[in-house]
Amino acid sequence: MIDRLIVNILEWAAGHHDEGRFSPVAIVFHWTMAALVTFQLGWGWWMGRLPVGGDKVAAYDLHFAIGVLMLVLALGRGAWRLLAPGPINDADKPGWQSVAAHITHYVFYLCLFGLPITGWMLVSATAREQDLTLLGLPWPLLPMQDLSNSQAWAVEAVVEWMHWGLVISLLLMIPLHVGGALKHHLIDRDDVLHGMLPVVPQPPRKRTRWQRRWRALEQAVRSRARRLGSVFLRPSGVRSPRP
Repeated sequence: MIDRLIVNILEWAAGHHDEGRFSPVAIVFHWTMAALVTFQLGWGWWMGRLPVGGDKVAAYDLHFAIGVLMLVLALGRGAWRLLAPGPINDADKPGWQSVAAHITHYVFYLCLFGLPITGWMLVSATAREQDLTLLGLPWPLLPMQDLSNSQAWAVEAVVEWMHWGLVISLLLMIPLHVGGALKHHLIDRDDVLHGMLPVVPQPPRKRTRWQRRWRALEQAVRSRARRLGSVFLRPSGVRSPRP
């Protein structure tokens, strides 16, 4: 019974993928995580400027609870992606843009997993006597209760640095991700944004002046990169032929 239900769900998701769209489950995961990431970034910036006191503690508690929720959602999203791989769309065309898109997604997953885990480690090292809850349910601390104060402070310093590094990485990835989606929709006029946001109609496929300008820019950058590569990768002692 359960295995048949799972097969039906996966076939339902595959039907959306065959049409070049992500399944509604993947879409809900994506936009829920996007909303929570946006909230966490703004909330984290705001709570860091609160004076020490009860309001700051409550703000940190909410920040942690949402971080753990994001970790659970990231695990669920990863499991769904393994069970029901997304569609093959225009973003998967061979070329540097596809490579850049895949690298961006890997960095996003690293941040979505790394930020909650490092936050969890921070709380476990610095608030070892605190009872944690998530949606009213108990949430365990990581096993750091036996660390000495100096060891806990060392862990806190390293993990806090890692946490901020992941925040900066996420802040860099967001405009790249959004810019890439808009470029696919407005310049390439393909199905990438429509696949994740079906309410946005897919524009008609036709060449535009923006496409021509982008292609010209790509060719200019590629040509300049080849020239620089020939200069820096030329074996030592080999002179370029005179004109």
